[in-house]
Amino acid sequence: MKRFKMTQEEYEQVKSTLDSNTDRNADRRLRVLIMRHEGHKLAEISEITGMQINSISQMCRRYREQGLTEFVRNKYTSHRHALTEAQENEILGAFEEQIRQGKNVSASEIKRAFDEVRQKDTGRGYIYMVLKRHGWKAMRKNTSPKSAQMKPKGPNQVCWVPGTLEKSR
Repeated sequence: MKRFKMTQEEYEQVKSTLDSNTDRNADRRLRVLIMRHEGHKLAEISEITGMQINSISQMCRRYREQGLTEFVRNKYTSHRHALTEAQENEILGAFEEQIRQGKNVSASEIKRAFDEVRQKDTGRGYIYMVLKRHGWKAMRKNTSPKSAQMKPKGPNQVCWVPGTLEKSR
């Protein structure tokens, strides 16, 4: 089994990176490297950090393979956008035109358009996130006589009517 080794220069570089770092996950990884360099055993580091021994070994191996810059970079950010903003605008633009013409547009129609562009099933929740991201507001329509008085406020908002989306003017 290879012993984890780091030069004093690398150690100083890791410590200075830890001081200037703002990412909690990278901090944890850097602290593991520092403890390992200072001679702590894997079991000790595991007890201190609550991490598995295998995870600690893998971190040390990745540091040796990748170098400090790549090791610290956060590669695990989520990207929940299936399409670019321009593609989303293009799809929603077609529906905005239909709404301006007075037609109701259902969420399932928007979903079908996204499915067609993506060429796979798009989750219903994703469609609602897209609508929210683009300033469309969901609102339930009341079926009482006072519902005629209920209007969406502000430009570019959506009124959610069971099965339809109406963009306010």
